[in-house]
Amino acid sequence: NTTIFNNRTTNPKICKMTQVILKQAKIIDTSSPFHNQTMDIKIENGTITQIEKEISATSGFEVVNIPNLNVSKGWMDSSVSFGEPGYEDRETIENGLKVAAKSGFTAVALQPNSNPRIDNQAQVRFVLDRAKNQATTLYPIGALTKSSEGTDLAELFDMKNAGAIAFGDYKKAMQNSNLQKIALQYVQDFDGMLISFCQDSTLKGNGIANEGVVSTKLGMKGIPALAEELQVARNLFLLEYTGGKLHIPTISTQGSIKLIKEAKAKGLKITCSVAVHNLVLNDEMLMGFDTRYRVFPPLREEATRKALLEAVLDGTIDCITSDHNPLDIEHKKLEFDLAKDGTIGLESAFGALLTILPFEVVVEKLNSNKLVFNVENSSITIGNKADISLFTTEDNWTFGKENILSKSKNSAFLGLKMKGKVIGIYNNGQLIVNN
Repeated sequence: NTTIFNNRTTNPKICKMTQVILKQAKIIDTSSPFHNQTMDIKIENGTITQIEKEISATSGFEVVNIPNLNVSKGWMDSSVSFGEPGYEDRETIENGLKVAAKSGFTAVALQPNSNPRIDNQAQVRFVLDRAKNQATTLYPIGALTKSSEGTDLAELFDMKNAGAIAFGDYKKAMQNSNLQKIALQYVQDFDGMLISFCQDSTLKGNGIANEGVVSTKLGMKGIPALAEELQVARNLFLLEYTGGKLHIPTISTQGSIKLIKEAKAKGLKITCSVAVHNLVLNDEMLMGFDTRYRVFPPLREEATRKALLEAVLDGTIDCITSDHNPLDIEHKKLEFDLAKDGTIGLESAFGALLTILPFEVVVEKLNSNKLVFNVENSSITIGNKADISLFTTEDNWTFGKENILSKSKNSAFLGLKMKGKVIGIYNNGQLIVNN
């Protein structure tokens, strides 16, 4: 038997053995009869076969024995970009899924912003084929419109049949209200979900930072909160008219929170997410003109950051995403107004969130992406598939380049203090442990 310890180096250990015993793991899973209990967990051929106070080490089993080990249902990230096909220099699907596993995610939803876009069934099948035999399961998001150009609807039904879990154009708002209405009506025939990024492009204009005191001080063109809120309001009106399901990703303003709260009170099938960086960081970070903090939607002022936290706690915001977007150095090491928007976020997500939220809330919001997108979500109990995230909650450390396995290093979290530590995952019959 091998006992695995966590020494916090970059490269995870990949153990293809399907026989594993997790020793003295505190189970954080409100749907499990073992919730809040510290137990040994025996996994055989990808299935949980035994949960007891003490399970003896057995020949042929890999033993994970780590102090203060916690486990929960596997986390999902509802917005990751991997580049492939077309932008493999930023990230490949294979390496991206290893990054996700190292970061505690047993599932990720892949954005369609590759080249070519994932806007037909052949592209959906391609990315699913590239993701085979990985510990982290990949779920493709199909582009809503052809080439994400906002003109004609893509092959939504065909992509759904090929394995797409939802449809949306990454960071591109649908400016055509009638096409948005038709899409909401059309996907109801096959219980599809639309993802609608909200931003009025004419109001945003050439804005690159949150419109406010900081952007004024720095002489940066501002993006008003109104640009997001106007589109949120329009999309909620359309949803009320058509019915169906709508997900608004990465909301960032107090007005958006209020509008979504009101829509939920009306009974509309609306869900939303927030990006980790919008919860942890504010626009004061821009004072050094560091392009790592250029993200979209932009970092907002402190009062809005706190309002987003409150909306997470009261349930208005359903889930949290890393909004992981690898970019090569040529697109980031530029003047602020020329750099591309985006930060990587998988490796830092859990540790950053634990500095601002109770770990039970963090676990719930990282797992609830599965509920939003109707993805298999096995509770930790005997007889179920082992789909588990492993972590500690008390470690204090600083996020550095040595913690980045991603090909691109454009992280807004470098140098930030972190709390807790991801140990790894068990999923698809594979154990991934950071060693």
